[in-house]
Amino acid sequence: MEADITPVHLGIILDGNRRWAKSNRLAKIEGHKRGYENLKDISTYALNRGVKYLSAYMFSTENWDRSLKEINYLMNLAHRMLTHDLEDMNKENIKIVWLGSPDRLSKKLVSALRRAEELTKNNTKGTLCVCFNYGGKQEIVDSVKSIISKGIKPDDIIDGTVSDNLYASDIPPIDLVVRTSGEQRLSGFMLWRAAYAELFFVDKAWPDFDKNDLDAAISEYSRRNRRFGK
Repeated sequence: MEADITPVHLGIILDGNRRWAKSNRLAKIEGHKRGYENLKDISTYALNRGVKYLSAYMFSTENWDRSLKEINYLMNLAHRMLTHDLEDMNKENIKIVWLGSPDRLSKKLVSALRRAEELTKNNTKGTLCVCFNYGGKQEIVDSVKSIISKGIKPDDIIDGTVSDNLYASDIPPIDLVVRTSGEQRLSGFMLWRAAYAELFFVDKAWPDFDKNDLDAAISEYSRRNRRFGK
């Protein structure tokens, strides 16, 4: 039996925290707390398993429509990860990269995101891409703005030009996108980088997604025939 092919870049849409909480008769914030703890476990496991880049869709540009209480809790969770838990990730030799927009985020949180990037920039085990206040459409719009600001002529723009102006442009395309909680859509996640990604949908809510589920997703990925349009 051949060994599984590990994706270089794995993207996970962390869906179902609130539904998990409801099904367990808990407050919504308890679902987010459990999901946050699971992200630490799964990201460490994935990077130890050989994944080089793990992009976690944590907070989208559309999530601002949620209640102020829930938003504040998610902001505090992100800040905790980038401060209280940063030392552990640094010891694990994990590099942190932020993909997202600073719009509407507090200066304190933006500062924590930038500090985490700076502190871990030389780590080599793997990269955790924190997709926070991220939107796939917004990323492309911001790429276009960057291209215009550089004075690049329209006739000189190719797909590589857009790629070079995405958030953290050195992050490669996604090989495999996993979405939990039974939903079967990208919801704006990595619209450019996921153009030829394999998609894998799991019925489990994110807090219940475990290492065996990740192994199953990678095994399925290994069986796919990626033709890239050829």
